[in-house]
Amino acid sequence: MGRPAALVPRGYVAIGGRGPEDVVADDRGRVITGVEDGRILRLDGLTDPGGARVEVLAETGGRPLGLELLPDGDLLVCDAERGLLRVGPDDGVVRILADSVAGERLRFCSNVVALSDGTVYFTVSTRRYPLRQWIGDIVEHTGTGRLLRLAPGSDTPEVLLEGLEFANGLAPGADESFLVVAETGARRLTRYRLTGTRAGHREPFAENLPGMPDNVWRAGKGGPIWVALAGPRVPPLDLLHRAAPAVRGAAARIAVRVPYRPTGATGVLAVDDDGRILHHLARRRSGYRMVTSVCESAGHLVLGSLWEPGVAVCEMPPR
Repeated sequence: MGRPAALVPRGYVAIGGRGPEDVVADDRGRVITGVEDGRILRLDGLTDPGGARVEVLAETGGRPLGLELLPDGDLLVCDAERGLLRVGPDDGVVRILADSVAGERLRFCSNVVALSDGTVYFTVSTRRYPLRQWIGDIVEHTGTGRLLRLAPGSDTPEVLLEGLEFANGLAPGADESFLVVAETGARRLTRYRLTGTRAGHREPFAENLPGMPDNVWRAGKGGPIWVALAGPRVPPLDLLHRAAPAVRGAAARIAVRVPYRPTGATGVLAVDDDGRILHHLARRRSGYRMVTSVCESAGHLVLGSLWEPGVAVCEMPPR
């Protein structure tokens, strides 16, 4: 992989809430996000930071993470505390679609997509750690992430994949024949086939990424898949992941007790449907830390973060 191009900031917009972990754009260029106090916010006018508007759409009563806009205007929400939700932006009504799977409570729903037939797919990052201790799973490398499917009209999710290393962002292929799943703990994207002779199988899509992939966002069927890199590669962590389980477990117990502060390294990728990297944008010393999501809006890139109290607006790379 060659040297990354510069990720050029254009503005920062405080949104009155901390941790806009996922950002998604609607067809009018407005950006929707969820913050740590449970509110779902809609942001408009981000290209004019001084005139940006923030509107509260709903409150989940939990901690919203991954979001997906539906054709009817409703919103799917992966809530780390309450499960998979459906939210009505017009009336603020929050409905639980699923809060357990196989008798086990959904404790860390991460990201969600809905396909054209109404089938919903979503990830669970870890079965071992809650959101507030996410770093423990990254360190211990538990491999307890899951990919789940919720059929139209059903309230019972089906487990499609297990053993994922901190399953996170999710995006469909342009023809909906596969899904791309981000495995944050393994620095890779995995393809899960939905159709064809290899339906139900997983395979590498993009490996040995330059950072830890978090949320992913598809810029329409003809656009690339944008991947947020929440942190850079950490060689000592790679080495720890090859250690014995007892060693990793002991390190994780320490990690969850030590205050975490992200580095200033920021990065995003754009990949095509063959897993080829089209763009790698990075900034080594960014004032905006821990980029967990990225989307296109009004000709700009908008970044979200589990850490920051606002969103960042950056330049789009040349087409």
